[in-house]
Amino acid sequence: MGMFCYQCQETAKNEGCAVRGVCGKDARTANLQDLLVYTLKGVSFYAQQLNCRGEDVPADAASHVTEGLFSTITNVNFDPQYFAEQISAAVAVRDRLAEQYRAAGGDESRIPEAARWTPEEDADLQDEADGAGAFATEDENIRSLRELLTYGVKGMAAYLYHARVLGAKSTEIDRFITEALAATTDDSLTVDDLVNLNLRAGEMAVATMALLDAVNTETYGHPEPTRVSLEVRDRPGILVSGHDLKDLEELLKQTEGAGVDVYTHGEMLPAQAYPQFKQYDHFAGNYGNAWWKQNQEFAAFGGPILMTTNCLIPPRDNYKDRVYTTGPVRYPGMTNISEPAPGESKDFTEMIEHAKECPAPKPLEEGSLTVGFAHNAVLDVADDVVEAVKAGDIRRFIVMAGCDGRHKEREYYTEVARNLPDDAIILTAGCAKYRYNKLDLGDIGGIPRVLDAGQCNDSYSLVVIAQKLAEAFEVEDINELPISFDIAWYEQKAVAVLLALLHLGVKGIRLGPTLPAFVSPDVLQVLVENFDIKPSGEVTEDIEAMMAGR
Repeated sequence: MGMFCYQCQETAKNEGCAVRGVCGKDARTANLQDLLVYTLKGVSFYAQQLNCRGEDVPADAASHVTEGLFSTITNVNFDPQYFAEQISAAVAVRDRLAEQYRAAGGDESRIPEAARWTPEEDADLQDEADGAGAFATEDENIRSLRELLTYGVKGMAAYLYHARVLGAKSTEIDRFITEALAATTDDSLTVDDLVNLNLRAGEMAVATMALLDAVNTETYGHPEPTRVSLEVRDRPGILVSGHDLKDLEELLKQTEGAGVDVYTHGEMLPAQAYPQFKQYDHFAGNYGNAWWKQNQEFAAFGGPILMTTNCLIPPRDNYKDRVYTTGPVRYPGMTNISEPAPGESKDFTEMIEHAKECPAPKPLEEGSLTVGFAHNAVLDVADDVVEAVKAGDIRRFIVMAGCDGRHKEREYYTEVARNLPDDAIILTAGCAKYRYNKLDLGDIGGIPRVLDAGQCNDSYSLVVIAQKLAEAFEVEDINELPISFDIAWYEQKAVAVLLALLHLGVKGIRLGPTLPAFVSPDVLQVLVENFDIKPSGEVTEDIEAMMAGR
């Protein structure tokens, strides 16, 4: 059984995984993921047509598309049985919409194959998957733009999922996701049409991140600068990784008074800065680093680990029985904490009781680091920042947001941070920060030289900060500010962030450590000509260029 996947930065030879994913997913899982996305395109075709006719689309259609897309992001779900079940459920949703479409007088002659096919048995899933992947589109440039759009929408779906579990909704975003997926089945769309649709995806990515930012801060307060311990306590602990703040909240409530401490890992680190979580005395510090080191760090932790979202990697036997998944995260053989009934909380009892039987975590690091520089915190000292720029104390802001990963080339970001002039400040969000957030880079007049806005979705904070700086300096174009963008990407949420930056008109973005394999040479040339996008290069030369505004 073969496969083909090139949606992440670590794809084999920067060309595509054809036997087994570098991420660890097998061919069957990869093909079922492709088939689920294909089926969701069929769901989206009907939803888009019904929206255009002013028909009401059932709410469960949008939520099914959102969770389905999220589950196919790199390092979220490795369970082929889950995808087989989701495909069947998607077919059922699609067929209900199809009946509604026909009842509304829809044109039967223009229905794409993604909206027609129906498996009769499990074997049919694999047969159908053969025609559901990226190469079902023959034209290289159309394929490239369809994939770019699909991956950007996957990233949006992840952010929307987190917003939705906290009660936030957006009909506009739901409708765009279905419009975008449906567009990838429309052979009448040209390269120009798809370029424009990708830029609209960037606009909707900004809206999605803004929605999540609003519901996060309304629920848990605005992040505030916070010193986070990297040391361990002498009680058993539970380690929480991923991005979902509601899962963390429910776990903290259920572990209160249980004699168990809760630590953050990876992209959950920024949760330490939310005021609502600080009321819990057993909310300990951060343990470990970026996602790709979990094989060593999860083994050392000694207690249960809760994976709320990506990035999960295939576990080793010496800790596999201590990893619990929830939400769309799955791995065969791991315990999954199921979704609760409406109005109820997830039940973490099994994991908490497991923790009580475990030793305290083994120490990994000493000291602390500072987080919590989201837009509200930075804007509180905006006058000081502007004055420091005008006085020449701050010469340049370097946005080094995005993802971390295993490739040795990512040491580039550590070396950039280490060698930047002392009058440069790094703005960061996402797990890319683990390449430099523990370096002693000092401060400029009390302003830390690494301002950590939070998770990858908090890249929105960096947009708000840049926009406010533009107002303060009375410039209309963000590119006139002393800001350079040196972005690291790995998975599809980073694609959504990149499209957001392109929508905002940001030019001169450095992207690394490699350019996406799914972007064709002609499409790359369009990005170069219109946005001056470029690959990251040699450290000294890139620093010199960025400090000079190039």
